Amino acid sequence: MKVYVGNLPFTVGFEKLKELFEPFGEIEEASVISDKFSGKSKGFGFVTFKNDDDAKKAIEEMNEKDIEGRNIKVTEAKPMDPDRPRPQRSFGNDRPRRDFNSRPPRRY
Repeated sequence: MKVYVGNLPFTVGFEKLKELFEPFGEIEEASVISDKFSGKSKGFGFVTFKNDDDAKKAIEEMNEKDIEGRNIKVTEAKPMDPDRPRPQRSFGNDRPRRDFNSRPPRRY
């Protein structure tokens, strides 16, 4: 079972993530998602357990646990739906344009 781990401190790497969840059972994979340009952590990751019962135990015990001053969020990972539209990001291009030609010219 794959587990989502959110609100991670940015100092936590995949080794530390694996170390946090190893007491709950055998881990197949642990990954921290990072920015492709800067390489810095995005603050979330995934842990894949071999046994579903171990994953459920980890979810129960680790959800809302304080790690380096942050309460992490641990839930069962949901598969990404390719048909679901991604949230639109605005960079200010959706604002109405000002018409600079309608006002009188400046007098200096």
